[in-house]
This record gives sequence, C-alpha cells and structure tokens, in this order.
Amino acid sequence: MSGLRAPAPLAGANLALLVLFPLAWAAPLVEARLIPFLDGDRISILSGVAALWEDEPGLAALVALFGIALPYAKTLALAAVHFGRLGVRWMPALEVLGKLSMADVFLVALGVIVAKGVGLGRVETAWGLPLFAGCVLASLAISLATPRRTTKGER
Repeated sequence: MSGLRAPAPLAGANLALLVLFPLAWAAPLVEARLIPFLDGDRISILSGVAALWEDEPGLAALVALFGIALPYAKTLALAAVHFGRLGVRWMPALEVLGKLSMADVFLVALGVIVAKGVGLGRVETAWGLPLFAGCVLASLAISLATPRRTTKGER
C-alpha cells in the first residue's frame, strides 16, 4: 500500500495522544462534595466506568466504548494512515470515530449540570475534563488536517 506521508508535526501530535489519552482517562474529571454516595470523590473516566459496572454494566460499556476504545482506536488507525500502513480511504470513517468520541465529553458535562441542578451537593470540574476534551478535539483537528491524498495521488 502506498503510504501517505503526513507532515511530521501531525504525526508527532497524533503519537503524543497515545500517551495523553491514558493520562486523561485516569485524571480526575470532577470532584463531588457533599453528595452522600460520592462525598469528596474525584471521578475519572476509569473510576466512573468501574463504579458504573456494578449497577449499570450496559452504561459502563457505552462509556468505555465512547470514552476509551473509540478514541484510542481512532488514534492508532490515524497513526497507521500517517505512516502509510492504512489507506487514506479510511479517513471518513476515522472522522466519524472522532466525532463519536466527543459523546463521552458531553456525557460528563451533562452529569455535572444535572448534579449542580439537583442541589444535593457540589460538583466541580477538575483538570482531567479539559485534558480529555482537549485530547478528543486535538485528535479531531489532526484528522481534519491530515492530507486526503497519498504521495502518488491515490485516494
């Protein structure tokens, strides 16, 4: 397969996401205060999936899919495109994966809004939420900036 020769900054930024995504999954997204079942807990994507798994395994699977599996698979596939291991014809599918990855960011934001609206306690966003959102948005931007043609002009 003739390879796409992506600009080095794009390929490098995409490879950095392979490290940043796992960090974002473990980073605290929100901190719950004065909520009886979450008092003082810092909730990350990984801890949220683990907590959900006990009561709502279906929802836990969806969060794991949209928040962990899809973003990482998309990043790996985009690296394969950048290094000529996967054809550029995969780019539309990768862009859809990137958009689906944003679902988890919206889910967390919705949870924060609902928790604040209930008035039982305080929920504050933590540094992991902008990190995770930034990773997802960077991945989307990298895929949009990736050339759509290979060096031989193939699609």
